[in-house]
Amino acid sequence: MQTLDVALAERSYPIHIGPDLLSTSLIRERIRGNQVMVVTNETIAPRYLERVTASLGDLQCDTVILPDGEQYKTLATLERIFDALMEKRHSRTTTLVALGGGVVGDMVGFAAACFQRGVDFIQVPTTLLAQVDSSVGGKTAVNHPRGKNMIGAFHQPRSVIIDIRVLDTLPEREFAAGMAEVIKYGLIRDPRFFDWLEQHRSDLQRRDDAALTEAILRSCRNKAEVVAADETEQGNRALLNLGHTFGHAMETFTGYRQWLHGEAVAAGMVMAARMSRELGWLSNDDVARVADSLSPWGLPVTAPEGMTTADFSDLMALDKKVRNGRLRLVLLKRIGEALVTGEYDPNALTRTLEAFCDKG
Repeated sequence: MQTLDVALAERSYPIHIGPDLLSTSLIRERIRGNQVMVVTNETIAPRYLERVTASLGDLQCDTVILPDGEQYKTLATLERIFDALMEKRHSRTTTLVALGGGVVGDMVGFAAACFQRGVDFIQVPTTLLAQVDSSVGGKTAVNHPRGKNMIGAFHQPRSVIIDIRVLDTLPEREFAAGMAEVIKYGLIRDPRFFDWLEQHRSDLQRRDDAALTEAILRSCRNKAEVVAADETEQGNRALLNLGHTFGHAMETFTGYRQWLHGEAVAAGMVMAARMSRELGWLSNDDVARVADSLSPWGLPVTAPEGMTTADFSDLMALDKKVRNGRLRLVLLKRIGEALVTGEYDPNALTRTLEAFCDKG
């Protein structure tokens, strides 16, 4: 088992990474009261729920099983968690356990932030994307029909427990979507990691334990360092959103049903690379290298069918990085160095959108 810490003073917490961790006492050790509510979804429950509840000993352990899918990441679904907590008489000392992917983790974290003005929760991510991104850092939210993750709160978990064995049953498409977020860390701040990912692609594609553990560890370390320096995204934490402004627009356009989050981020990172080229920061070879890091995973590098420049403009106007009416974007100065800026030629953005929508 590998362990690293997210250094946030009194809100610091460990990230444990290794095989077969669901059958250990790690979850039980981080629970401070005698009540726990395990929240999962219909896909994960038959595979791992019993194993997790069995590890909790004699605690009062209740469960909630949610429908599976980004389209259910809503306030209406969130109420099912609150209903169960009230029905089972959970108190302020309860702990929520998020057993699932990013949708479950985000909703459970938001429920924990709100229930009785804040209770403990533990992240047990079961997808690669959740393991390397959404489970770390305390961002919690639900979607709104007009925009993704627009309703939420910052609420840090008590711990993150990453069992790499659960990835054995992860479908190829979801595994590839997680790789988009892994590749993102190399692009924004870790060029040596980006090189490593290119060199070890075949190992990762066959899910070699050593390569997978290394990729997850390095991704989590990168995110932990960024979060420790900027917990509530007042500055450089926004770098973690490379590709997300464009990607969220694509997810919203498709109604959160057509693409997985990581797929939209992949296409969004290609758009960010193309705009960085428009601004003179990346070369044509750099843009090709970004696309070539994603396409072998079967990730999309073009816009959803039917999406127009007007669709992008309307949806990106609702992005959380808009400040004083100006959209800030995460772009690349070079591979391994990102920046957040609102100071760019708007014509460069127009050209990027037009080329992406019209030519793919």
